[in-house]
Amino acid sequence: MPISLRRTLLLGVAAAFALSAPARADDVADFYRGKNLDLYIGYSVGGGYDIYARLLARYLGRHMPGNPTVVPRNMEGAGSLRLTNWLYTAAARDGSVIATISRGVPFDPIMERPGSQFEATKFSWVGSANDEVSICVTWHTTGVTDMDGLRKKEIAVGAAGAGSDDDPFPRVINSVLGTKMKVISGYPGGNDVVLAMERGEVGGRCGWSWSSVKSAHPDWVRDKKINILSQLGLSKHPDLPSVPSIMEFAKTDEDAQILRLIFARQGLGRPFVGPPGIPAERLAALRKAFTETMADPAFLADADKAKLEINPLSGAQVEALVRQVYAETKPEVAKKAAAMLP
Repeated sequence: MPISLRRTLLLGVAAAFALSAPARADDVADFYRGKNLDLYIGYSVGGGYDIYARLLARYLGRHMPGNPTVVPRNMEGAGSLRLTNWLYTAAARDGSVIATISRGVPFDPIMERPGSQFEATKFSWVGSANDEVSICVTWHTTGVTDMDGLRKKEIAVGAAGAGSDDDPFPRVINSVLGTKMKVISGYPGGNDVVLAMERGEVGGRCGWSWSSVKSAHPDWVRDKKINILSQLGLSKHPDLPSVPSIMEFAKTDEDAQILRLIFARQGLGRPFVGPPGIPAERLAALRKAFTETMADPAFLADADKAKLEINPLSGAQVEALVRQVYAETKPEVAKKAAAMLP
């Protein structure tokens, strides 16, 4: 092919690409303009996931092409498993619906948890607002102030359902470390568990996000109404240097592998996700808008006022983390961990 003709063709391709890019952007803007973008929340009003989602809803539309109105909607049930299944099987796949779900639910299929009707690697991951550390706490009247106390005295702990952190975490810790937590599950959301603890219905909660504690109940920490027994995650939070990590209590390699599988989910923090099959250009716009929102000075100022931690992961990073856990988890470890759950 003559060099002059080759150059002409290359210039033509480049020009076509340059024209197509804004055309695609215009198509995305046209789709969202004047519409609602529904943001479903897998828990009841007032809990940590709800607080993060409603703050995101106030800003996300400003960074979306076409500036849709983002509408928060609660669909609680089974620790967000109900919403996760609906998102996978029934939600619109055109980019008009996203959700926030429990960071643990995406890993349920690895352990063949009952009720899971989805493949987590096929979801359209939008991003996560932070890398989470949870805590195991008891109410100040229980007399249990450390993990050793949980081995000696039975304590009822509240949970929001099988898909939430506060249901599987204490069950696995009981099996691996020999603690005596009695899980009272089925509360609509984390806020309901906290109220139950305050009313004396339960004596603690094991799987409570530290970011939620700081934002909703900083006075409980200050006034020592709760005892913080352990940090639940693969790394420790800088706010809690003297509180031991759950990983420090593992006595064998197998114990450590099981705990690592269960607590890997903490890296997902506060995940936002869409159903499978969202058109690529709309998913790209959602991811870009999410990343821009996480850096929006006004958003960050409001998050700071609410004492919400913002340490975001992009949609691509969340997707990679989910795929990594699926790829690296040994079947025998998954089976043993699953046997510890109801």
